[in-house]
Parts: sequence; C-alpha cells; structure tokens
Amino acid sequence: MFDYDSRPVTPSVVLIGSRASVDAYAIRDFLTRNGRPYDWVDADEQPPGEDARLPLVTLPNGARLEGATVETVAAGLGMIAAPRLSEYDLTIVGAGPAGLAAAVYGASEGLRTVVVEAVAPGGQAGTTSMIENYLGFPGGISGSQLASRATTQAEQFGAEILLARPVVGLDFAGGRFLTRLSDGTRITARALISATGVEWRRLDLPGVDRMLGAGVYYGAGPSEAPGCRGAHVVIVGGGNSAGQACMRFSRYAGQVTLLVRGPSLAASMSQYLLDKLATTENIEVRCGTQVVGVEGDAHLEAIRVASRGGTEETVRASALFICIGGVPRTKPVQALPLVQDSSGYFVTGTELASGGMPEGWPLARQPLPLETNLPGLFAAGDVRSGSIKRCAAATGEGAMAVALVHRYLAETGGD
Repeated sequence: MFDYDSRPVTPSVVLIGSRASVDAYAIRDFLTRNGRPYDWVDADEQPPGEDARLPLVTLPNGARLEGATVETVAAGLGMIAAPRLSEYDLTIVGAGPAGLAAAVYGASEGLRTVVVEAVAPGGQAGTTSMIENYLGFPGGISGSQLASRATTQAEQFGAEILLARPVVGLDFAGGRFLTRLSDGTRITARALISATGVEWRRLDLPGVDRMLGAGVYYGAGPSEAPGCRGAHVVIVGGGNSAGQACMRFSRYAGQVTLLVRGPSLAASMSQYLLDKLATTENIEVRCGTQVVGVEGDAHLEAIRVASRGGTEETVRASALFICIGGVPRTKPVQALPLVQDSSGYFVTGTELASGGMPEGWPLARQPLPLETNLPGLFAAGDVRSGSIKRCAAATGEGAMAVALVHRYLAETGGD
C-alpha cells in the first residue's frame, strides 16, 4: 500500500469495464486501496472489440480474467494466502486502526496472531486523504500511508494478514473460536478481537442504489478521484470524513460542493478542516440543504437538492460521494449471540450489567474492559458501544485489547 495520489505511472494490471458497472468499481476500489497500480479502460468509450464478459482484467503474467471479481483478481495477483498455522492465539477481524494496532501489539508480544480483512488494510481511516491531528505527525499523514506503515510493522513482528475474503461464519466451541472465510478457509484461535469498525449509513432515496459505482459512491472513493478531473463533485456530510473528502477531490475536480443538512459545521467538524475548507477556492459549503433525488440513465447526471425552506433545485454533477455517518459493521461476527446496544454497537465491560453479572455469563469474574458477553471475545474501535470515533482512540483500544487478551489467556492456562 502507499499514498493513492502518488501511484506509479506504469501500471501492471489492465481493467476494462463500464463506468456503470458496480463490479468494475469494486475492483477499481480494491486495487487502489491495496496500492496495486492499474490501467482503466472505459468499455463505453473503447469497446474491447471481442465478445468478452466484463469486467475484463489482464494480469502482469498475461492471464485474462473475464467476468472478473475482487476475489478472482486478488487470487490472480497472488494476494490470497492460506493460514500458516493450524491454530492461533488471537484472531483479529478487521484491519482498520484498531485491528492493525492489535496486530502490532499482539505479534510483538509473542501471540500467534492472524488478521482477517475483506478489502484492504486501513478501514475507513485508510481512505482519508490527510490526518493532521494524529499524534507524532505534525505535517499530517494520509490514511493510506498510516495503514501501509502499520501493516508493514505488524508483518515484521510476525502477524499474518489475510485479505480479500470476508468472514462468513464464526463459532465458539471447546474454548476455541472458529472463523470461516468466504473461500472455505478456517481459522482456529483461543481469543478473538472484533475490530470491524463501521460502514457508511445508506442514503435512502430512489435511484441511489441503482447508480452505485456509476457516479454515486459511499465514502471518499479514492479510486475515483483522478477520474473527476475538471468535473463538479458533490459530497454529502458534516463530519471529518466529509471534510477530508472535500480536500481530496478539490485537487482534481473543477468544483466541489459540500451539502450539510445541519445549520453549520462547527459542532461536527474539526477546526483545522473548517479552516482548510474556508480557504480552498473551489470548495463551496452549503448548510441547511439535503439531497432529495438523483438523475441519470447509465451514469449520474444531476442531483436534486432541497433547502431548509423547502425550495428545490437541480444541480448538475458527475459524482456524488455520501459521507453521512456510520453504522456498526457487526455482520462478520453476528453468528454469535453478542449483546448490542440500541444502535447495534457491541456492549462491553461493566456496561453489560449494572451492579451484577451479565445474563448467561459463565465466569466468576465480571467481563474485562472491552470484553463482550462471550469470554475471550473483545471489541475494539468504532464497532464498540461508547467508543470515541477517532483514529487515535481506535488505535489505543486495539493496543488495550491485546493486554486484556493476555489476561484472558493466562486465566485459561495458555499464556
């Protein structure tokens, strides 16, 4: 991995597809976020001249993948690895800041550690163009650089990181956690950390789902930034993620418009980002507005916007990036009966029970901090109820979770 905006100019993969293809977008996003340079050929402008199933991918070794998927591309590039061990001390699900921090501390302290990640290291933080308030980086660091360095560090200590295979099942029996991946891989471990983070809240409007990957995107869409050169880009959201997306796309787009539902950004965005938005000439911030519709056939052409007073207007735009907050990504570990709060986040530690033991808790002690209602399964980072939604906080929880895993393993006789 490396900074998205400093990709090598000589690609080694050719991807042919339609801009309106969700599958092609998924592959572009996967390659970009994993630092794999590629050439994009728009089949709508340059048909491949043959009866090939799109997306079509040509690999460095000359192999051709028709009807390509993220999984087949990852396998073709040698990114799919089998677990090296039959059993681990610790499985970490998710390779965002919390998961990567847990991997670094787990492996460096002698735990046999494996990390499972469905797309790419970094999580949502990995798509951030520049983090300027992260301790120790006074000049700022991009999310992709931070993820890349953390990945390298974890692997240097011996952690395994398995990519491009989402978790499809999770069981607990005989004191062991069995994690099943989409390709049939099985991983056994004595403890598990869920660091699955959050996913973008969906914008429930007609036409949005139909245009996903064809002008409508959730998150910052780093793979799409170079293709927005000179275009009008609209970003929806009022938090730091939306502000950082504005700064990324302002480097390419002719005009960036930020739509904010609330009356101002003061309560939801860091001051350093507010200052940058105010001094970037091609960024316009419009508060008290919201998207009420999208227009276009094969690709996004316009967005319908309503002001607080109810006045509607049509804004011509070629891309819409939706950054309206997150919902917990609990599906990877949903098979287990874990307690969740009213918003779906995992409840941990003393919050599981007020003044007593959680219902069904099998041990004499109370749950450790960050421990769920299943002994040995910890939650760290944004997926945990009550967590602070900041990169540094997630990193700290990942490190703390490993210390608690040591305590759990010691009491079960294996640390």
